[in-house]
Amino acid sequence: MATKPPAGDPVQDAPQVAPPQHAAAGLPAIKHTLRIAQAQMGLTRTARTLLKVNQKNGFDCPGCAWPEGDKRHTAEFCENGAKAVAEEATLRRVTPAFFAAHPLADLADRSGYWLGQQGRITQPVYLPEGADRYEPVTWERAFEIIAEELNALGSPDEALFYTSGRTSNEAAFLFQLFAREFGTNNLPDCSNMCHESSGSALTETIGIGKGSVSLQDLHQADLIIVAGQNPGTNHPRMLSALEKAKTSGAQIISVNPLPEAGTERFKNPQTPIGMLKGTALTDLFLQIRIGGDQALFRLLNKLVIDAGAVDEDFVREHTHGYEDLRTAAAGADWDETLTATGLTRPEIERALAMILASQRTIVCWAMGLTQHKHAVATIREVVNLLLLRGNIGRPGAGVCPVRGHSNVQGDRTMGIFERPAPAFLDALDREFGITSPRHHGYDVVRSIEALRDGKAKVLFAMGGNFVGATPDTEVTEAAIRRASLTVHVSTKLNRSHAVTGRRALILPTLGRTDKDVQASGRQFVTVEDSMGMVHASRGNLAPASRHLLSEPAIVARMARAVLGDASATPWEEFERDYAAVRDRIARVVPGFEDFNARAARPEGFRLPHAPRDERRFPTATGKANFTAAPVEYPKVPEGRLLLQTLRSHDQYNTTIYGLDDRYRGITGGRRVVMVHPEDAAELGLADGSYTDLVSEWKDGVERRAPGFRVVHYPTARGCAAAYYPETNVLVPLDSTADTSNTPASKSVVVRFEPA
Repeated sequence: MATKPPAGDPVQDAPQVAPPQHAAAGLPAIKHTLRIAQAQMGLTRTARTLLKVNQKNGFDCPGCAWPEGDKRHTAEFCENGAKAVAEEATLRRVTPAFFAAHPLADLADRSGYWLGQQGRITQPVYLPEGADRYEPVTWERAFEIIAEELNALGSPDEALFYTSGRTSNEAAFLFQLFAREFGTNNLPDCSNMCHESSGSALTETIGIGKGSVSLQDLHQADLIIVAGQNPGTNHPRMLSALEKAKTSGAQIISVNPLPEAGTERFKNPQTPIGMLKGTALTDLFLQIRIGGDQALFRLLNKLVIDAGAVDEDFVREHTHGYEDLRTAAAGADWDETLTATGLTRPEIERALAMILASQRTIVCWAMGLTQHKHAVATIREVVNLLLLRGNIGRPGAGVCPVRGHSNVQGDRTMGIFERPAPAFLDALDREFGITSPRHHGYDVVRSIEALRDGKAKVLFAMGGNFVGATPDTEVTEAAIRRASLTVHVSTKLNRSHAVTGRRALILPTLGRTDKDVQASGRQFVTVEDSMGMVHASRGNLAPASRHLLSEPAIVARMARAVLGDASATPWEEFERDYAAVRDRIARVVPGFEDFNARAARPEGFRLPHAPRDERRFPTATGKANFTAAPVEYPKVPEGRLLLQTLRSHDQYNTTIYGLDDRYRGITGGRRVVMVHPEDAAELGLADGSYTDLVSEWKDGVERRAPGFRVVHYPTARGCAAAYYPETNVLVPLDSTADTSNTPASKSVVVRFEPA
């Protein structure tokens, strides 16, 4: 299989390498950000919009889920957040005339960058069966088409209802309510592809699938371990928290296969001194081989036990399974660990000394830990380390999975989950007088399999870029083309709009920056950040078109069209006034009592977290659980490298803002593969040469990504890195994490062939 480079980017195939810059590199970065914003929005609109981002009376950034402190800067946004806002608040428009001029085949041949640059979609459009381009459609007819397809299905489980992480709490709650009233738990979401491994591991070990720390905890920590995460590109505002922790005396260990500008030195654009001098963040950089993290943490756990440094009172009172872990840890071997990690003994011993010296330790992680076959076992091993030292339920300590999209955690809290807890469904049924299905639905990978196998026929995506985000690109696209109907609720164009079922709809919606006025007056929505804080979001701009509907309105009108008089749910009331939705959430979801009053507070409110608040662990044993899985790490055949997919700095998830990766010194293109110079020499890969990447998987299928420029880069030996979604084609659909079924996008065995 091969995916050819897309058209539409004149410099797409000519990337260049320049000196990398430090994270938030002072005035040049500020000027670069403002240039992008002004090109999209104009000068006045830029000022009006950016000064409202992440403010108490403003709107939540549509980018990452990093929390805000009680005291906000005037400019409470990062470079990528400003780019995300600029793309949503752009003055560019995609009108029916655009679709008339660009048939589907043309859209399919364009790059994601080109598609995203066209602007906001202004009207709903429809692709009839057999047509070669989208055409305008009324909202009424769009909902009739959806009702025709859904009501013609042989079973509700032939429908898939996907959710992206930017959907508000109110819209997510209504979306899952509609799906369950319709009769299915097929609610795949972007969490299935990122932090599902975190949720699986944390639910088993501490009883709740969320992080246990607050922003204040980071500021109070003695030691912060950042593993498998690049804050500078993916969560830039986290750098300010790390800087404050350093100022308070914390030490930082970075565990990553690539050196990253964000964790080397941070030039804080919020202060003159920060811009001029910057702060060196990392005290110890462990350049680990891809997938070696479980082996590292297992050996550290052995060494903590051997040193007699276990918090015995905490372990005795609050944990279960310690003896099993101690037995397993005793078998940890230095030689095997050094092979798995590529680290040296002195490096690991220095990390141990920092752990033993810390009374308050936080471990932060992201996709570098979650997207491997043994991802869940790795995160369990991280939890083992924290439990051994009593570092959960203590100020300045705990687990910190750093989420991506701005409300991906809130969507799960609202019930977007294919395997819902019985207690949640019981509460939902009592409140609405419905009977929710109890059998499990499809996650993302199983949804693709269901489409491929003809077991699913309708895909309805509430935001996101399903095609661009998912693995095994050609398999996924072929599966989607088998659908009878695909529907995408979107603000801008992306690859998913060019890969359709027999019929397709694009339903344009309000964005975070837009004013939302319904029959009862101006509305606000709420989101939950990565640390369990819930707060309001209010757009301040006139909508891009009078034809747009909000996400809650789209769900409510679809529900009326599909369910008809058989539904007693007050969908019209929910569209009219989102406060009515919040009243129902308050009666269904624990922690949201008195939701409307608490959401009206400028600072929002914090959700309860039993391990953090009470050192109470709602697991099957009633205690925090140690685990002792066998240690795994990828084995790579000779002449191959282990590839991880990652983001560039000019990117957020699948949205491409530009063709530069300033922090890594790569400009003017995205089809690059970063390879250690010594590995490149052994493989005959000259710097600047072009190669095809071919992944190898046990199914024997050839998956090829052609035309990548080789960049000699100081990656860990035996490892390579390239950007997604261009390399999603290399990730086999069946290569997933045990337990969580998350695609293993960080451990792809590849060989190199001449381009």
